[in-house]
Amino acid sequence: MFTGIITDIGEVLEVEQRGDLRARIATAYDIDGIDIGASIACDGVCLTVIATGTAPRGWFDVEISAETVSATNIGRNGWHPGRRLNLERALKVGDELGGHIVSGHVDGVAEITAMRDEGDSTRVTLKAPEALAKFIAPKGSVALNGTSLTVNEVEGASFGINFIPHTKAATTWGAAQVGDPVNIEIDTMARYVARLREWE
Repeated sequence: MFTGIITDIGEVLEVEQRGDLRARIATAYDIDGIDIGASIACDGVCLTVIATGTAPRGWFDVEISAETVSATNIGRNGWHPGRRLNLERALKVGDELGGHIVSGHVDGVAEITAMRDEGDSTRVTLKAPEALAKFIAPKGSVALNGTSLTVNEVEGASFGINFIPHTKAATTWGAAQVGDPVNIEIDTMARYVARLREWE
């Protein structure tokens, strides 16, 4: 489990197709503290560490199944050397829950349709897949590329998010552009409420 609070910006160093896709990701995390088998959310996708190393800088390897590639923005714009990724280590007992409960299981891919600056902040409008739109509510939570965010407004399948300067500096959102595909994970609570209503 994760919180959607990004703690590092990683960089894809290598990508190789070996049956499944294998990627090497540079990180500022203490490599000695990353166990093989550990879970790390990479742009919101929960991936398992299969190898680590420290040369020329700290890195970890992950394998990505064809199903994950097709269900996320990895299949839309691909990972390539130099691509920056939002990273978050899995929660430990006693960690502060600063965002909201995030599973790292991406539900689909949204698209940025508009951006405008408001002071030092940036307002971003995204369009969600139709099947997910009903789960997104004003003032509710959503995880976008692994980042826990509050929804400002909703109109059909479109919804708005506000990025403050800190978020833009501490994540990859400072480089976002119109047309970018974005991993979206809906709030777990919204998912279960909808499921319960089906049984009413």
